[in-house]
Amino acid sequence: MARLTKVALVALGSVTGVSAWGSLGHATVAYVAQNYVTSETASWAQGVLNDTSSSYLASIASWADSYRATTAGKWSSSFHYIDAEDNPPTTCNVDYQRDCGSSGCSVSAIANYTQRVGDSRLSNDHKAEALKFLVHFLGDITQPLHDEAYETGGNGIAVTYKGYSDNLHSDWDTYMPESLIGGSSLADAQSWAKTLISEIDSGSYKSQAASWIKGDTISDPITTSTRWASDANAFVCTVVMPDGAAALQTGDLYPTYYNSAIDTIELQIAKGGYRLGHWLNLIYTAKIAKRDVEAFVKETRDAALPDLSGRDLLPKPRALSRAKLARAAMEGSCCSSEKRDHEH
Repeated sequence: MARLTKVALVALGSVTGVSAWGSLGHATVAYVAQNYVTSETASWAQGVLNDTSSSYLASIASWADSYRATTAGKWSSSFHYIDAEDNPPTTCNVDYQRDCGSSGCSVSAIANYTQRVGDSRLSNDHKAEALKFLVHFLGDITQPLHDEAYETGGNGIAVTYKGYSDNLHSDWDTYMPESLIGGSSLADAQSWAKTLISEIDSGSYKSQAASWIKGDTISDPITTSTRWASDANAFVCTVVMPDGAAALQTGDLYPTYYNSAIDTIELQIAKGGYRLGHWLNLIYTAKIAKRDVEAFVKETRDAALPDLSGRDLLPKPRALSRAKLARAAMEGSCCSSEKRDHEH
């Protein structure tokens, strides 16, 4: 039965590409967030998404991955990552001006869609798109290899996991989380989220949670989301490849490496959900709840709509680095869609 499950996952991956955190991780981030939004924020988000179900964020948490796999949505591929051009495991750091590419990145996308989701001048379809992107990208940015340029975020690091040949990125995104939980359904995600919420409210994360959102402000989303990316990127040096990539290619990553990494994966999923809930509360409070509609219309009626692409938020253009050229060779994709081969 375990092998049949993996074969099914391979078939799915070959069609859609590997999702950041996988559908399990993204839905779990969303369920955690749903626990921490206020009732007012929840009602607003449900209205934007036209969904009053108990999975209103979780059910759209992987929409951005499905969208980028389409011809119409290919333009959004670069928004799923920021390629930190650092030198792991010696040094790990994120620099927005250095690392965000000319077509955008997770940091610029979070900034862009934060301003768009609460803009009353936009259609509800545009606001719904913005909210779906935000739910996804706040999950992406907590995955360490989505904040790293080395071997295009680990996609180029060939490894073996549970006897299967794949790459380090896909193991962090999908296979290690699913090893922990045992499935990838919304029910599995909801169950995992309940465990993480308990840890946040009264368990091992309780003393840390306030620090996860300290200083977060929608008035400066680039600084805030760069800090999130930097926080996750630091684990590339300490947990993801503390002894370099070559050390991960000498044997099976399960169980020793898995055991060393899984606590960090759970921590990052918890952070993503807690931050997402807080971020949506900030957006609602600042852009929705206190809006004087007549005054707002008068103030903004002559203002230009924000750039749909967020180009105004990007760093100044510069020559493509080796890391950016490598990413371009992947046609901007965050992740490899290569099939997973079983080794006997």
